[in-house]
Amino acid sequence: MNWDDAAQAAPDRLLGAAADSDDQAVEAALRPRDLGEFVGQERVREQLGLVLQAARQRGGTADHVLLSGAPGLGKTTLSMIIAAEMGVPIRITSGPAIQHAGDLAAILSSLAEGEVLFLDEIHRMSRPAEEMLYMAMEDFRVDVVVGKGPGATAIPLELPPFTLVGATTRAGLLPPPLRDRFGFTGHMEFYAPAELERVIHRSAGLLDVSVDAGGAAEIAGRSRGTPRIANRLLRRVRDYAQVRADGLVTRETAAKALEVYEVDARGLDRLDRAVLRALLTLFGGGPVGLSTLAVAVGEERETVEEVAEPFLVREGLLARTPRGRVATAAAWTHLGLVAPQHSGGTGSGTGPGQTGLFGP
Repeated sequence: MNWDDAAQAAPDRLLGAAADSDDQAVEAALRPRDLGEFVGQERVREQLGLVLQAARQRGGTADHVLLSGAPGLGKTTLSMIIAAEMGVPIRITSGPAIQHAGDLAAILSSLAEGEVLFLDEIHRMSRPAEEMLYMAMEDFRVDVVVGKGPGATAIPLELPPFTLVGATTRAGLLPPPLRDRFGFTGHMEFYAPAELERVIHRSAGLLDVSVDAGGAAEIAGRSRGTPRIANRLLRRVRDYAQVRADGLVTRETAAKALEVYEVDARGLDRLDRAVLRALLTLFGGGPVGLSTLAVAVGEERETVEEVAEPFLVREGLLARTPRGRVATAAAWTHLGLVAPQHSGGTGSGTGPGQTGLFGP
C-alpha cells in the first residue's frame, strides 16, 4: 500500500489530502485557468512560465514536465494550465491504469500533435509500460510487438510530438532513466498560511461565501499547508455559518465550526490525536514500534505511517528513530499532558489532569 492507497483507506478524514468525489467536482469549478491565477508555488510558476513561453516563441512542443510533491498541492491543476497556456488539448490518465505496454501504446498512438498527456501517479506504472515510455519521450516512437515467441515482430510506430506531464508523490521511486527524460522538474512545496489565505479568499468569492480576514486566517492555520484541505474546510465552515451563524465566516465562527469537525488549532484531527495519545499514555512517549502503535489506535500500519505520521513529523510532534516512534516535548504540551520524569520508556507514564483535546 502506498501513500495514495493509505489516504483512501481513511475516507472519513476531513484532513486527508487525497481527493474524494466531492473534491473533484468542486475543484473543477475552483481551478485556476492560467499561471497568473495560480496562487503559491512562486518558484515553480516562474520556471514553468519560462519553459512554456520559450516553447510558444519557438512554435514547438513544450518539454516534458515532472511535478512532484504531496497530494493536494496543485499538480493536476498545473498540468491543465500547461495545456491551456500552450493552446492544446490534454489527455488524463494514471499509472495504475497502465499495467501493460499495450495500454500505453494505445494512448500514445491516439495523441494529436502537441497534445499534453497527464500521467498521474507515474511511479505506479508497470515496468514494461515504463520502458516503452522511454522511447516515446525521447524519439517520439514506440515499437509494437505483434505475435509471440520466435515469430514475434516489432513494428515501429511513429508518434506526433507531445508533452508528457508526470505527477508523483514519490519522486524517489522513479528510475533515473525516466527522471532524466523530463526537461523540467518542479517540486511542489507546502503552502505558507498567507498563501492559503489567498486561496481561501479566491475560493470564497467563487463559492459566494462571505469570509473576513480573521476567518480566512483561522481556516488557513488548520489546513496543513494544503490548498485542497483549505477548500474542503472552507466548505464545512460555510455550512456551519449558514446553519448556526449569520452566514459570515469570522475567526470565531471558523474556530467553532472546526471544533465540531474535530480539527484542532494546529490542524490535527481525530486520527492524529489518537496516535499521539496512544504514544504518550500507553507507551510513555516511546520509543514504540509502528505495528504496535497501529494496533493501539485500531488502524492499519500503512494508514498510520502514510496518513498520520508525515504531518506529525512535519509539525515536530513525533520523531522516527531506529528504535521506534518517539513523541517530542511539543506533543505532551499540545495534548495538555505532563511528561513523566523518565519519558522515552515503555510504561504508561501519564500525568495528572490529562484530558487532552475534544475529550479523552
